[in-house]
Amino acid sequence: MITHAAGMVSRDTFNVFIAVYMMASRRHGTIYTGVTSRLIARISEHRDGLIDGFTKKYDVHRLVWYEPHELMTNAIRREKAIKKYPREWKINLIEQENPYWDDLFPGLVGMKRQMLPAGVFMGRRDEPGDDG
Repeated sequence: MITHAAGMVSRDTFNVFIAVYMMASRRHGTIYTGVTSRLIARISEHRDGLIDGFTKKYDVHRLVWYEPHELMTNAIRREKAIKKYPREWKINLIEQENPYWDDLFPGLVGMKRQMLPAGVFMGRRDEPGDDG
């Protein structure tokens, strides 16, 4: 079955997940903004270092924010708008829903997080005010 998503033709409706997303190296670290029609696969590629470029160069592997869209044209428009905003605006957008910049990828794919002691996440949890 062929489906149309915002002028884009997809033969694989199961893996279509149009979204704008932001990834980070750590809390208040380097931020990358992107857009894709296959969010889970794209984030996996970033995390596994399969994409040469910004995220690989700056070790940006933590999915900290994403926004699903029905149409790719709307997602592209939103990505371009976000990229024009200052860094502080992006930080506020992330922290509205993810104040500790937790990696959202495990929840997105249904992976269960390992239960860690309080205050620890992926080695240690970045606490508010911990920018180093």
